[in-house]
Amino acid sequence: MTDCLFCKIIAGEVPSTKVYENDKVYAFRDIAPQAPEHVVIVPKTHIACANEITAENSRAVADVFEAIPIIAKEVGVDKTGYRIVNNCGADAGQTVLHLHFHLLGGTVGGKMY
Repeated sequence: MTDCLFCKIIAGEVPSTKVYENDKVYAFRDIAPQAPEHVVIVPKTHIACANEITAENSRAVADVFEAIPIIAKEVGVDKTGYRIVNNCGADAGQTVLHLHFHLLGGTVGGKMY
């Protein structure tokens, strides 16, 4: 997707603060963090949102969730706890149409995102 911000970040065309990368997943620090640790985790496969997950592309979601414990450990919230949030569609607050998950941690309690 040539106009997708997250595809451009994955391709290195737009700068980001990388936290983790493998051949299927890219994770980077959110530019407007909502928690002390706020990492955006995206599959390298372009899927616009959760509504577009199918049997053919659901492996990309599994790849993300397999990377989450590694990323949580990397940012130091694996023992203390964290939230994983996905927004699907404008009414839910999705601003980039590329499936992504927010890892939020580093604080006790806090508001539900």
